[in-house]
Amino acid sequence: MWGDPCDGAYGDLARRQRGARGGAGSARLNLADFLREHLKLTGTHVGCEHGVCGACTVRVNGEIVRSCLMLAVQTHGASVETIEGLSDSGEIADLQAAFRDRNALQCGFCTPAMLMAAQDLLKQHTDPDREQIREHLSGNYCRCTGYQAIVDAVETTARRRMGREP
Repeated sequence: MWGDPCDGAYGDLARRQRGARGGAGSARLNLADFLREHLKLTGTHVGCEHGVCGACTVRVNGEIVRSCLMLAVQTHGASVETIEGLSDSGEIADLQAAFRDRNALQCGFCTPAMLMAAQDLLKQHTDPDREQIREHLSGNYCRCTGYQAIVDAVETTARRRMGREP
């Protein structure tokens, strides 16, 4: 057993997130706010706060979730991965390069969550077609790019990972 559910979950999560230190807080604090305010992991963005826009996408136990809809205390004992972790590990370096090369980002607000969702798709389907890419990314809003360049970047990454494009 662990004492205060807030201290326990936050401390556990904090230790797993790049060595950052957590602190006590309300048991009603959502994961997005905890990541941003307590751990200073600001790549997780908060947009609609209703789970609709996808800006707050993170991975919990290998599955992408909307962190604005999950309480931080619900992650006790879970693996929580943010865009910072995926980027620092190099897991999405090729995807990030494709986004840059294909001009798949403009203001950058949606980019971290788009990268999280795109990597999730590419882990599930190594060779998705354009419709599968669009469908998988449909829960993430972008107000700048019109999505075409984002779909191009994901398709390019999939092809390169399959060895079909230089």
